[in-house]
Amino acid sequence: MKLFVGLGNPGRAYAGNRHNIGFMAIDSIARRHPFAPFRARFQGQAAEGAIGHERLILLKPETFMNESGRAVGEAARFYKIDLADITIFHDELDLAPGRLRVKIGGGNAGHNGLRSISDHIGNDYRRVRIGIGHPGDKNRVHDYVLSNFGRAELEWVGPICEAIAANAEFLAEGQDASFQNKIFLAMRDVVPDEAE
Repeated sequence: MKLFVGLGNPGRAYAGNRHNIGFMAIDSIARRHPFAPFRARFQGQAAEGAIGHERLILLKPETFMNESGRAVGEAARFYKIDLADITIFHDELDLAPGRLRVKIGGGNAGHNGLRSISDHIGNDYRRVRIGIGHPGDKNRVHDYVLSNFGRAELEWVGPICEAIAANAEFLAEGQDASFQNKIFLAMRDVVPDEAE
């Protein structure tokens, strides 16, 4: 059993926020692959299903971003899932919009959702970092991540979430480099290289 977690804040008011792109990616995966409907579990919304030959739980914590670790820890303990089998999808200020990187462990770069997860389960889980860009001033970060994607940004948000869903089998099988390359190729015409 593997655990894919999308980070975000619950409720309609936050649904279109940049901080919620993790939720958006998980929703795309659930639509693309054979998953049961989401239901309330583990202080969040969870769905069971499969991607390729791998059984998975999709989880969207409803604890709000800063307490995401409570939900992730509860699900991981219930299913006895190792850190190596946990993947977190989250917004990344330090990547250009529409870019994606996969890494295992490392720092949390001020991301309170990641900090909470590391506090609850340890640090060596996989992170799918979905670039949202930086507002240019650290004093504007809070408002920036809690604001909705602009119209121009929506031109890449849908495509990257669909590309993540279409290639999730690579991620489920631990083929991180292949997954990352597939996303880059899918987004090449959507996000030009000069955005790097």
